[in-house]
Amino acid sequence: MITGPESTGKSTLCRQLANHYKTLWVPEFAREFLLKNGNKYSYEDLLNIARGQLRLEDEYLQALSHTTDKKKSDQSELPSILFVDTDMYVMKVWCEFVFGKCHPWILEQIAKREYDYYLLCNIDLPWIQDELREYPMLETRQQLFKIYKDILVNQSTPWTLISGDDKERLNNAVRVIDNYLIC
Repeated sequence: MITGPESTGKSTLCRQLANHYKTLWVPEFAREFLLKNGNKYSYEDLLNIARGQLRLEDEYLQALSHTTDKKKSDQSELPSILFVDTDMYVMKVWCEFVFGKCHPWILEQIAKREYDYYLLCNIDLPWIQDELREYPMLETRQQLFKIYKDILVNQSTPWTLISGDDKERLNNAVRVIDNYLIC
């Protein structure tokens, strides 16, 4: 699971890791939703985005399972890793930061869903403007980063902070993942 504030390289890192490990990655559903429906969103829209994200994640898990089954019969190396660009912690932070509350359904999904490892993307990359990003100010980015870090510190899944430019992030993430897979 790749997490962190906006414009921290989550999608890039997911794509790079999927290429490196020859597997799949789940893109962020919110981007597709907002590009289609406009960047003015409501509290209810965030619940729809959360549901769409989990549907997308389940579709990719099923696709990975089919790929794994096919490769088992070919006796090839198995792509056993699925990289995910967003989870319900992101939705929780988004809901609470913008609306001051979170949908109970999102909180239930946080309790139900399990991930093996989190990579927290640092805010050390320059913020890049696009039509969907909302928080260019360093102070806000720092505040959001602290929220994500606090969440990870206070849950039981292992996690690592990933920093540096795109190449350094990829190298650091691969080292962390390889070490995790060996253990």
